[in-house]
Amino acid sequence: MEHEPGRRADLYEQLARIGKVVVHPKRIELLDLLCQAERSVEALAEATGLKLTTASAHLQVMRQARLVETRRVGARVFYRAAGEEVCRFVGALNDLARARLAEVDQILRSLGTDAAGTERVSRDELLARVQAGEVVVLDVRPAEEYSAGHIPGARSLPLEHLEARLDELGPGLEVVAYCRGPLCLLAPEAVALLRGRGRRARCLEDGLPEWRRAGLPVEEGIGTDGGASDGAEARSSRRGRRARRPPAVGGRS
Repeated sequence: MEHEPGRRADLYEQLARIGKVVVHPKRIELLDLLCQAERSVEALAEATGLKLTTASAHLQVMRQARLVETRRVGARVFYRAAGEEVCRFVGALNDLARARLAEVDQILRSLGTDAAGTERVSRDELLARVQAGEVVVLDVRPAEEYSAGHIPGARSLPLEHLEARLDELGPGLEVVAYCRGPLCLLAPEAVALLRGRGRRARCLEDGLPEWRRAGLPVEEGIGTDGGASDGAEARSSRRGRRARRPPAVGGRS
């Protein structure tokens, strides 16, 4: 057994490969984005405010740790999360940060998007109210993320277009907005905008990743009107089934 300490050291060295990814905040942000939809390095650089070379360097570290995978279409290379377990890891990291770091909620409160200041709807309540036809579900993430997977029946209305398209939302029903998860700012900002215009609006308690991990149905695809595609039956996925590869966001790497 004299070699056992060395074997343990080798094991923890492998675990540290994951740690090298999450040691940098931009890598966590990149992983969070890739758990929403497959993207090119250009799209990732733009979304995170990084230079192209810097984004590529971060992605290489993540690829070496086998947290992301790539595929090539001609000259284009697209990145995606390597599996659902990667996204569960990102979700667990978010949960741990909120549970152990008071600074997280302090930052959210300073932005006016904390759970106490933004009324939330549980998944069970949302399902019941959707079945009763009492709410409009609004996906305020970018369109490519909606296309990669969304709550069935949800309308795609990215936050950046929401104010200009308010007339598309009937005034009678309450709106429930959702985005990438409990730390995402898009849905709370959408709710603040809607309430400022006199609309009844609340946020889902979390986001699409948590909805998917709960085993609830997820549709893929997007129609020309920003809703689920009418040209083909929407594909539904549940936890335990093999995940379908999401549509890609264009670019070159």
